[in-house]
Amino acid sequence: MGEELDKGEIAKKLLEIVNEISSITEFRNTVKKQYCNLARRVKLLIPMFEEIRDSKEMILPVDSLNGLILLKNALQSAMELLQFGSIGSKIYLVLEREHIMNKFQEVTSQLEQALSGISYEKLELSDEVKEQVELVLSQFRRAKGRVDTPDDELHEDLLSLYSRSNDAAVDQAVLRRLVDKLQLSELDDLKQESLALHEMVIATDGDPEERIEKMSMLLKKIKDFVQTENPNIDSYPRDKSSTFSGQASADGIQKAAPVIPDDFRCPISLELMRDPVIVSTGQTYERSCIEKWLEAGHSTCPKTQQALTSKALTPNYVLRSLISQWCEANGIEPPKRPGSSQPNKSASACTPAERSKIENLMRKLKSGSPEEARSAAGEIRLLAKRNTDNRVAIAEAGAIPLLVHLLSTPDSRTQEHAVTALLNLSICENNKGNIVTSGAVPGIVHVLRKGSMEARENAAATLFSLSVIDENKVTIGSSGAIPPLVALLSEGTQRGKKDAATALFNLCIYQGNKGKAIRAAVVPTLMRLLTEPQGGMVDEALAILAILSSHPEAKAAIGAAEAVPVLVDVISNGSPRNKENSAAVLVHLCSGDQHHLVEAQRLGLMGPLKDLVQNGTERGRRKATQLLERMNRFAEQPKELQAQAESQTHNQLSRSPPISSNSFDS
Repeated sequence: MGEELDKGEIAKKLLEIVNEISSITEFRNTVKKQYCNLARRVKLLIPMFEEIRDSKEMILPVDSLNGLILLKNALQSAMELLQFGSIGSKIYLVLEREHIMNKFQEVTSQLEQALSGISYEKLELSDEVKEQVELVLSQFRRAKGRVDTPDDELHEDLLSLYSRSNDAAVDQAVLRRLVDKLQLSELDDLKQESLALHEMVIATDGDPEERIEKMSMLLKKIKDFVQTENPNIDSYPRDKSSTFSGQASADGIQKAAPVIPDDFRCPISLELMRDPVIVSTGQTYERSCIEKWLEAGHSTCPKTQQALTSKALTPNYVLRSLISQWCEANGIEPPKRPGSSQPNKSASACTPAERSKIENLMRKLKSGSPEEARSAAGEIRLLAKRNTDNRVAIAEAGAIPLLVHLLSTPDSRTQEHAVTALLNLSICENNKGNIVTSGAVPGIVHVLRKGSMEARENAAATLFSLSVIDENKVTIGSSGAIPPLVALLSEGTQRGKKDAATALFNLCIYQGNKGKAIRAAVVPTLMRLLTEPQGGMVDEALAILAILSSHPEAKAAIGAAEAVPVLVDVISNGSPRNKENSAAVLVHLCSGDQHHLVEAQRLGLMGPLKDLVQNGTERGRRKATQLLERMNRFAEQPKELQAQAESQTHNQLSRSPPISSNSFDS
């Protein structure tokens, strides 16, 4: 900024920001007064920007330009704050009121400092405009030290509901006050609040913090109360024959369909994804589209053009859940995955010979003979592996409860047949619920603990298959499945480790299971897998660490395991997907803990991060940018604070033993 620059661009940008702020006309009732005042004061600056734009001087002195750039940055922060106050979650605005008010004060202070630092006499402003700016500046000075008292009763009511367990009784009077004060009595209000929370989930890359997840559960309690008070409120105008190009309302008028978020569209077809899957570069596609791409002989990622290190397709369950929630919030029929609809029983009928065979196998399962039961379970295992028709017919014949009963048998071969048959049956979406409601989960966990290695591996795969349904994640996690999955991850065969890893990853999408995994010593196990010489589980270990790292206990465990050198090495030398996940772990690890940041910087992370910003996956670029920003903020701190953090890092490292695989024994 050491040269004089044209004033046109900065004046244009200032006007664009203020005009965008002017377009925000409504604010959430919980923050309305302060936000209206902030928006009003900012709009009073428009005449100053117009006079700067229209002045005869074509260039601005450097000090004036620098002052206006600082003002532009402050206005940008104000616009983001006001936008959230307009469309953000009402529940979040109340529960996080201290954070919101701190942010409000920070923005007010930025604006006051920026306005105070401008040399107005060099800007050729009229006296009238100067007086108006002085008025605005004095208002910001007064507002800087003043915080309006929020509604304490509303905050206490929400906090009490937020802190309750799911099954705890809730005071109906509290719910009624919340509905009234938050203005959540109408369907549109509930939908908008749901969308606001979903946007916050998307902003966390599908890995919501526990507080956002608890806010979603809190909103569900409020919605259930509203539905009880007004049973007709949930009658979404769903026309199952409608498409995403528009929906017909009750009066026949065509309504514009909601805009599908870009993250929900397949990059190939540009349609809403039904079965999103992740390829090795970290990009997500509709399964059928990417399969056609691969079948055509391509070996690159269609979006990034990077070479695919593997043709494996990993289901993106987080995104699929978000798409379903978005559809529900917008009154749209959720897209069904191929083969997920209720099968037509007549169309899916087996051949007469196969049906007769299944009936005979049912008789053997019921006979009470251990030998016949073992033989029948083995044959059902093979039949269920062949095709969907067999899976449907076997379930319809009543095999599932009988197979569940065999999970507790002392005969290891029978156990293995039974759990593998359930695994094969669970491939059919409609069988998953039947398996869980038949009480299979405790039996599967028993096999996972006590069975043969093959039975344990198939039990892990079965739990993964069942946990595709979100509510099953809770059931499986509370059944004690996580510790034996961690044990299998540590001591299983290569296939067993991968089965355990996929099950743990899927279960830990649910925030409530993360603590269970951490207390089962999953972090030392994952770190050992990252440092094994053969390195066959690096992808899986990093994926699980990335999804766990937002949890406070996980941050502490990862830090204690001296993960920073390993993560820095992966960001320097790993695959695109692994670089992305390592950066995601480091973002959480360095949040509020500068000695990890200092250590990463000392290990030479800056260069690989800059490369990741340029050449990484989309998520990898975002995470690398966040880390670089934190490093830059640290570099801007006073020297004594930097020295203190570096000293803490040195002391921490000097107390720790050198990294080896033995350091991670659980």
